[in-house]
Amino acid sequence: MTPGRPVPPPLAHPVQPAEVTNGATARNAAARGAVSPVSGLVPLTVARRAPAPDDVDIAIDYCGLCHSDVHAARGEWGGQSYPLVPGHEIVGRVSRVGSAVTDLSPGDRVGVGCIVDSCRECEGCLDGLEQYCEKGMTGTYGAKDRRHGDSITQGGYASSIVVDRRYVLRVPEALDPAAAAPLLCAGITTFSPLRHFGVEEGDVVGVVGLGGLGHMAVKLAKAMGATVVVFTTSESKVDAARELGADKVVLSRDADAMAAANRTIDVIIDTVAAPHDLNALLRTLRVDGALFQLGLPSEDMPPVDPRALIRRRVAYAGSLIGGIAETQEMLEFCAGHGVAADIEVVAADQLDEAYDRMVAGDIKYRFVLDTSTLQAAAKEADA
Repeated sequence: MTPGRPVPPPLAHPVQPAEVTNGATARNAAARGAVSPVSGLVPLTVARRAPAPDDVDIAIDYCGLCHSDVHAARGEWGGQSYPLVPGHEIVGRVSRVGSAVTDLSPGDRVGVGCIVDSCRECEGCLDGLEQYCEKGMTGTYGAKDRRHGDSITQGGYASSIVVDRRYVLRVPEALDPAAAAPLLCAGITTFSPLRHFGVEEGDVVGVVGLGGLGHMAVKLAKAMGATVVVFTTSESKVDAARELGADKVVLSRDADAMAAANRTIDVIIDTVAAPHDLNALLRTLRVDGALFQLGLPSEDMPPVDPRALIRRRVAYAGSLIGGIAETQEMLEFCAGHGVAADIEVVAADQLDEAYDRMVAGDIKYRFVLDTSTLQAAAKEADA
């Protein structure tokens, strides 16, 4: 542990990766029942369903590590079913397809993001907004699979996965597969509100926070032609923001700097997941500007002053990942503009360390698991 850093809560429900074979048992990274906090992520054997006619069997190459994986694995969100295999930033190759699948073939590079099913009938689903399914989308891990006996979905810290073709994405060959993995969560989460607001050349986009989401917001907004202003509380992030392409960096603790930014921003992408005061940020927006909240603090946020909204017809909005069609659009956009995540690839036996570093903010800017290391990790654990 890093001196001075708070000790994380015990891993009441640790997680692990595994080697998987479909229609049978397989080793994955999964959380299991109550064990010692030092056990961490351990090899586990789980079962994947045999592919149905509409299914695609995917051999996983890489899976991004999202901070929500840490919360789920460590039992910090409550109500979770274990064992649990995290991972919803999955990139691999099609190994086989069901008899009804005609648009994908073995060998195609594909991805799976945060959604593996939805009701397919409500207004949200019919509009391509599966993330807002009125009956609730089925998450890639830790969710009840309504079409398969309410079994619990298991994610991408594994060697393979079976997913309905409707929720499988094509990953352009122009993208590095490891650096593309985080696009399936961090990328689409920031792309969707930028697209919804209609960001284009000449607009000014503010980005609050410079982690996994924030660094993608900077890259995507720049690729859309916007001028990008990063708001940060840390002087140590100034150079990093500029290296990512930010045109300006504002230290949000500096009242004068914040006042100078008033009425200069068209849209703000707020990625901070800790309670923070929004009122000074809202004052930086122009007429008809909007602040999109993407970070989800675990504690109450300070109240928003309605005057900050009323005086310039400002909107305070939220946004949740993106639908399948929009995620595919995002992947094509990234391939066409050379946008990918800044990553550090880790092996299966480094997952515990990676989780601790994520909690400490010690990463620029996203970890990605190389699933080819799962078998070696499992053999070492079995020895």
